[in-house]
Amino acid sequence: MKLAILGGGGFRVPLVYGAVMSDRNIDRVCLYDVVPERLEAVGQVLRQLAAEQEEAPAIQVTTELDVALDGADFVFSAIRVGGLEGRTADERVALDLGLLGQETTGPGGLAYGLRTVPTAIHVAERVAAICPQAWVINFTNPAGMITEAMQQVLGRRVIGICDSPIGLGRRAARALGYDPDRTSLEYAGLNHLGWLNGLGHDGRDVLPELIDDDVRLSTIEEGRLFGAEWIQTLGCIPNEYLYYYYFTRDAVASIRGGAETRGEFLLDQQRAFYEAVAADPDTALSRWRAVRAERDSTYMKESRDTAEARDAADVEGGGYEGVAVAIMAAIARNERSTMILNVRNGSAIPGLPADAVVEIPCTVDADGPHPIATTPLAGHQLGLVQQVKAVEQLTIQAARDHSPRLALQALALHPLVDSVTTARTLLTNYRDRHPDLSQLLR
Repeated sequence: MKLAILGGGGFRVPLVYGAVMSDRNIDRVCLYDVVPERLEAVGQVLRQLAAEQEEAPAIQVTTELDVALDGADFVFSAIRVGGLEGRTADERVALDLGLLGQETTGPGGLAYGLRTVPTAIHVAERVAAICPQAWVINFTNPAGMITEAMQQVLGRRVIGICDSPIGLGRRAARALGYDPDRTSLEYAGLNHLGWLNGLGHDGRDVLPELIDDDVRLSTIEEGRLFGAEWIQTLGCIPNEYLYYYYFTRDAVASIRGGAETRGEFLLDQQRAFYEAVAADPDTALSRWRAVRAERDSTYMKESRDTAEARDAADVEGGGYEGVAVAIMAAIARNERSTMILNVRNGSAIPGLPADAVVEIPCTVDADGPHPIATTPLAGHQLGLVQQVKAVEQLTIQAARDHSPRLALQALALHPLVDSVTTARTLLTNYRDRHPDLSQLLR
C-alpha cells in the first residue's frame, strides 16, 4: 500500500517513516512538499533511516500534489501554510497586544486556521478527485478545525490525530502502577481542549485514586503543571493545553519574558538544520536526531520552571506517529483497536453539533473510526467547549466565504480575546503581516 505524506519536508516526518517501517502494510512512501530544499533534506534522513533496516518502504519525493496522491491508500497531512515564519507572526501579533501567542490556542490558532483552511480544502478536493478511496489522517494544526474543514469535502474519511490525550492517559496509568495498555480512558473535548474524566482498570474507575494523591500527582506532567489543588478542585485532569485557559496571565508573562517564542526558537533551529544537511548530506540522520532531542526537551517550556526538565517518559511516549500507524493497521487489517481521535461528533458529546469534530475515544476497524459515547461534560467543561467550537466553525466559514466580518466575529468571541476593539486590531495586524490572509479576507 502507498502512504502519501503531505508536508513531506517537515522536520517530524522521519518519526512517521520510522513508525511505518515496523508495519508491513505500507511498502511505498511518497513525500510531497512545496519547498524542494526541505524535501531533499528530509529525503536524506529517510534514506539513511532505511539503510539501517533490512527492509523498508520505498521512498519517493515530489513537489506535485497530484503525483503524491495518485494511488495513495492513506494520506498523512502535516502541512504548514506560511512555514514557521507564518507561525512566528501569528504568535507575535497576539503577544504585542498582551494576548496569548501560541500556535493552536487563542488568536494565533485562529489566524493559522484562517490561512490554512483554504489549502486544506484544496487538498481534500484533490483527494476526492484522485484517490477517493484513501483515508486522510490529519495532523495539520489547528487539528480539530482543519479536520472539520476537510470533512466538509470528504466526510468521515478524514481522521484527526494528536498524541496529547493518549500521553496524558498513559502517564496517569503509570503513576498508579498500572499497565497503560490495560486501562481505558474516559476523555472528551476538542483538540487541545479536553479532560481525562475517568481511568478504567479491572472494571472500576481508578482516576480518583490519583487525583486524591498529591504525591502521585506530582509525578506526572499535568500534576506539576496545574498543581494538585486545582486538579482536585476540578475533579478531573485537564489536557496540558488547558494551561493556557486556566493560567492565561502566567503563560503570557512567561512567553513575553522569554528571549523568543516557540515559533522563533523552532525557526532558528530548523533553519540551521536544513542548511547543515544541504552542506553535508551524509550527516542528515545524526543531525536530525540531535535536533529532535533538543526540540522534544523544550516542548511547552513556558509552563515549567526554567530548571525543570520535561519528563523522560513524556518525551518517549510514542507520539502522534504511533497513533497514525495504529489507525492504518486497524483499517488495513481490520484489527479492532481503541484510541482517542478527532472525529465527527454525531451524538457522542451531548450539547455539541452533530457535524462538529470532537476529540474522544473511538474504536477503529476496517470501516474506520466509530465514536464511543461519553459521559456528559460538566457545565464548566461544556461551556468552554461550546464557545471554542463555535469560534472554530466561524473561522472555517470566514475562510470559505472570504469574510472579514466572520473573521472578526470569531476573534472577538474567543475566550482568550478580551474585547471587540482588541479583536479589530488583531485582524488588522494579521492582515498586515500575512499578505495571503489580506487577499483571502477581501
